[in-house]
Amino acid sequence: MIKKRTDLAVEAREIWRESVGETTQLEGVEAREKESFGLKVEIVKILDEKGEQSLGKPKGTYITITLPDEHEEDAFDNACFALSSELRELISDSGKEQILVVGLGNRYITPDNLGPNTLRHTMVTRHLVERVKEYFGNFRPVSTLEAGVLANTGVESAEMVRALCEKVQPSAVIVIDALASRRLSRVCTTIQVADTGIVPGSGVGNSRAEISMNTLGVPVIAIGVPTVVDAGTLTADLMESAGMGNPDPEKFMSVGGNLIVTPRDIDEKIAELAKIIGYSINLALQENMTIQDVTAFLS
Repeated sequence: MIKKRTDLAVEAREIWRESVGETTQLEGVEAREKESFGLKVEIVKILDEKGEQSLGKPKGTYITITLPDEHEEDAFDNACFALSSELRELISDSGKEQILVVGLGNRYITPDNLGPNTLRHTMVTRHLVERVKEYFGNFRPVSTLEAGVLANTGVESAEMVRALCEKVQPSAVIVIDALASRRLSRVCTTIQVADTGIVPGSGVGNSRAEISMNTLGVPVIAIGVPTVVDAGTLTADLMESAGMGNPDPEKFMSVGGNLIVTPRDIDEKIAELAKIIGYSINLALQENMTIQDVTAFLS
């Protein structure tokens, strides 16, 4: 199979279908589309080992939300409502049990600092629920961790998350990270939510230790946005779109090497996406909150 680097399950399914033909049945995978608050939502469920082998991803549910144009009316609100709705369904615990939100990535590299930026828009309530119960007793306890990267901390992100989980005992973990896409059109325009956890850095060929139910012992919900495209994958995709065949991205590695492509206004896009994800997490975790309530809390 031609190797086109992507972190998105919906794209892995596209690549598989391109390689075998539209009429071939993809065993072990279910896919469907729906609309939520006017946004396109694509759901891919990998059911068994056959599905895992075909798409190269672990068994679980992958939800891809296509974001509206930022200039559309109510674009921010609709994006938050759609994402928070999907998050609520994936968080299986009941009541107001504690959640740990983890921002992965390097805050000093713009395409990789989605996680740290999202934490700026996340309501941290664990200490308030414990110490000021008369005012915040109805809130769900939420704590956050900016895990950093191995090069800056000397500690694997997974090790850091696991140590904190042992201390605070969350009922679930939400991790946010930047992803890689096969198509330029999906960069900074889609959000993937998965109940499978995450392997940080896998999309750019720098895989670190897995953060998942298997390693932490609690459910892990991964939220990611493709912020980069591998140069070889992008070149192959553009040539294919122009009707120049279906070349293998590996052929371009000797020219492009490990070059990664990102939009020139990536700083603005990361700021917008981080706010959408942060607000969506708040709306999903805290009952009866409005966008205005979240803004007031964070201010």
